[in-house]
Amino acid sequence: MADHSPSLLLAKATRRLATGGIDTPAADARMLLCEALGIHPSQLIGVAKVDADDEDRFNQMVDRRRAGEPTQYIVGHAWFRGLRLAVGPGVFIPRLETELVAERAIHESRRLVMSGACPSVIDLCTGTGAIALAVANEVPGCRVSAVEIDDDALVWARLNLRDTGVEVLSGDALRVPDDGRRFDVVVTNPPYLRRRDAPAIPHDVTDHEPDFALFSGDDGLDLPLRLVERAAELLMVGGLFIMEHDETQRDQLTTAMAASHMWEQIDDHDDLAGRPRFVTARRRCKDGHHG
Repeated sequence: MADHSPSLLLAKATRRLATGGIDTPAADARMLLCEALGIHPSQLIGVAKVDADDEDRFNQMVDRRRAGEPTQYIVGHAWFRGLRLAVGPGVFIPRLETELVAERAIHESRRLVMSGACPSVIDLCTGTGAIALAVANEVPGCRVSAVEIDDDALVWARLNLRDTGVEVLSGDALRVPDDGRRFDVVVTNPPYLRRRDAPAIPHDVTDHEPDFALFSGDDGLDLPLRLVERAAELLMVGGLFIMEHDETQRDQLTTAMAASHMWEQIDDHDDLAGRPRFVTARRRCKDGHHG
């Protein structure tokens, strides 16, 4: 009789994925097996054997992953700050690095709530809605809006943000909302990769995740630089802007923001790997003075 133990299945799948060029074979194999079994990862230790149907389902998932399909698309979800987000073709998969961006928005929103305010937060280029959902989930008492231009991505954002109280707006982040509102926090993880770097990016990213959510011109700064200007329009004086960027873009962005005279307290932050990852700044008055 064949041994259908989880440990053996994971070992075999990990080897197959590794030889197929997958960067995180063990983690991917574990996620796929848990999905095939319909269990939370914490429950896997209690599984003694895997029946034939579940094993077949698991092996089919491994085949798809080995062919380059993202694990999150295969299982239909991704985790972000402990939240399970529905994902699939047509939407950018949230990354671990972006959790720090969301954390900064959460920290600022919580500070304002504790001071007695009802802060307003807007997440531009929301994609799955990950940042907006994290803020709404972790900071009761704030008003959260999310903007997305792509119809396919909007399907996922609306699914993830349904019944959360987050306002989902369809349209160009450079123009929506257009009702004159001002916000306490503007946060965004826009497309920022350089088009010329596409050949060096893993194929499971470029072949599956939406192109519009990855690239922003030859230097990756086409949209980020325009969002710097847009955020200045959307923020109240003293409001906080938070934007994720590529590790090569720190100097260009901070220099451009300093030259605009619309920002103060400009600071750039590293991710957990020590790479430049996101910029923060506060909105000045038009005369260049705060307050």
